[in-house]
Amino acid sequence: MNIAVLGAGNIAWHLSKALIHAGHPVKQIWNRTAEKAVALALEIGADSITHLNQIDADIDLIIIAVSDEAITSVAKELQLLPQQLLVHTSGSTALNVLLPYTQKAGVLYPLQTFSKAVQIDFSQIPIAIEAFDESSTQVLFNLAKALSTKTYYINTQQRLMLHTAAVFACNFTNHFYTIAQTLMQQSGLDFNLIRPLIQETAAKVQQILPSEAQTGPAKRNDQLTIQKHLELLQTHTAWKLLYQQISQDIVKMYAKDTSSLK
Repeated sequence: MNIAVLGAGNIAWHLSKALIHAGHPVKQIWNRTAEKAVALALEIGADSITHLNQIDADIDLIIIAVSDEAITSVAKELQLLPQQLLVHTSGSTALNVLLPYTQKAGVLYPLQTFSKAVQIDFSQIPIAIEAFDESSTQVLFNLAKALSTKTYYINTQQRLMLHTAAVFACNFTNHFYTIAQTLMQQSGLDFNLIRPLIQETAAKVQQILPSEAQTGPAKRNDQLTIQKHLELLQTHTAWKLLYQQISQDIVKMYAKDTSSLK
């Protein structure tokens, strides 16, 4: 299968390499910033193109790996041939945004956080697929199976819920790491002090469910400790409110009583 990847960001970077490793050559790379397309193309041995009308006729699969807000505008510019399958990689964008431009439409969503500087074993990444017709579904299923041992058919609504859950589990969690980093730096503490705790917390949920792994003052409804923390956060109004709201939610989930968290 000959593939063109539209985009040169983190997902495009990792996905292109994984496709090649799985035996599916990425022939062409496009990006609105031409220099980025050239950089990725040189990295993987593909051709970079400057215009979307330069996609070769022998391309079987076109992967739109751009920001969510750019997917439709990119699709509009394409001049697709009847046999070409068009997919996007978004977790929160519906399949049907592609249907005005092609009936051979699909989604290939790898559930992972990507950074160019960090190597990832793509074979362990869950891949959610969805397609408009049965033949496209089979093509994407076979491709996803070549990339990963964890392939799932997930519809648009389920994928949006999965993406929302991923924001809580990954993006929000990392933001909390950043808050912890800032608080520690303000007290002259090294962030390395807390890294073993982060590692153990992440390791626990590989063995048991998060609801079973919950610990801390809110889980115990330890109001004395909670109030000490809130007082410490007096100068960080937004973080104090965040701490209070999250503590209330944890108390509600485990103790069914938030009346004392004022």
